[in-house]
Amino acid sequence: MKKGLIIALALLVAAGAAYKLMFSGNPAPEVKLTSLTGAATSTSALKGKVVLVNFWATSCPGCVEEMPEIKKLHQDYGGKGLNVLAVAMSYDPPNYVQNFVAKNQLPFFVALDPQGATAKAFGDIQLAPTTFLIDKQGNIIKRYVGVMNFPEVRKLIEQHL
Repeated sequence: MKKGLIIALALLVAAGAAYKLMFSGNPAPEVKLTSLTGAATSTSALKGKVVLVNFWATSCPGCVEEMPEIKKLHQDYGGKGLNVLAVAMSYDPPNYVQNFVAKNQLPFFVALDPQGATAKAFGDIQLAPTTFLIDKQGNIIKRYVGVMNFPEVRKLIEQHL
């Protein structure tokens, strides 16, 4: 019985290590973005900061649902080194994005992705919301497909700031 438990525990530890090797430390792709206000940035320019990259659309219920929480993340952690980049999906009409940003007073970096180049660079993102949390070294810490687990996101941000 003890031997079986030890073997099961060893397999669990090995699986965890393999998972960590496969899904952490992956460098974020190099992308250049221009915000709706004309500001420019890139993933390499944000090294040294924790970055939340959120792919979203105004027509996506989950995206609209999580936007107030993303705004709170920006308010709570923006001054401590978190940068939020909201990237509108290519199919989202620019005037819809601009109206949504103005109506909701989004205080963070919002960019259009008209040709889908940024979504493609991050793994050909098709589903919104899809969000990446990137550490100060430019490595992807976590990827969320669907509405994020905000308590977990907050914990990860605090660990990496």
